[in-house]
Amino acid sequence: MQKTDPSLDCLIIFTRNPELGKGKRRLAADVGDEAALEIYKFLLDHTRSITKNLNVTKQVWYSERVHLDDDWDNAVYEKYAQQGDDLGARMHHAISEALKTHDTAIIIGSDLYDLSQEDLEYAFAKARQHKAVIGPAEDGGYYLLGFRKNIVEGIFEDKKWGSDSVLEATLADLKQVDYYKFKERNDVDYVDDIAYTPAFQPFLKNYHAN
Repeated sequence: MQKTDPSLDCLIIFTRNPELGKGKRRLAADVGDEAALEIYKFLLDHTRSITKNLNVTKQVWYSERVHLDDDWDNAVYEKYAQQGDDLGARMHHAISEALKTHDTAIIIGSDLYDLSQEDLEYAFAKARQHKAVIGPAEDGGYYLLGFRKNIVEGIFEDKKWGSDSVLEATLADLKQVDYYKFKERNDVDYVDDIAYTPAFQPFLKNYHAN
């Protein structure tokens, strides 16, 4: 793929600080806190592996506080703390900041195993051609959202975050602009999302035993 100036594009990675008993609560309800934490750490490793070599500016936005001494290489990733009262406000803030100095900004979560570096390169290629890009998730949300130049007005407002209505409401907001929709993918929220995926089997031994 053609090389681009990394200063023009920004990838925003939203992540939770990986701590026992925090995050992935729906998954932990089935597999327990320790297994849920190990699964999330595995997903973080995967996210690093598919983003570290992208020729774009890369930012990690932590849910609570910035960790300078962790597995996110300070030489590769800029680090920030999320700001806002809900997920919409936090995403709006992060993307707004990125678009002050970049032409395009794409935000992803850190719980998607079904994503590759090539997928992200393709996403940026499309983001340069359209006003917005979105990746629908199977659970009724989205796993990727991006903009060129400016955020679509109202896209982070009046949403029931965490519900299966987020995608539909967001697509309604996007009707006013030229946007590109990627294929649907599955993020990891419940044990059924990974129950038969080989890479996750080492973490699910106790679950299958039950």
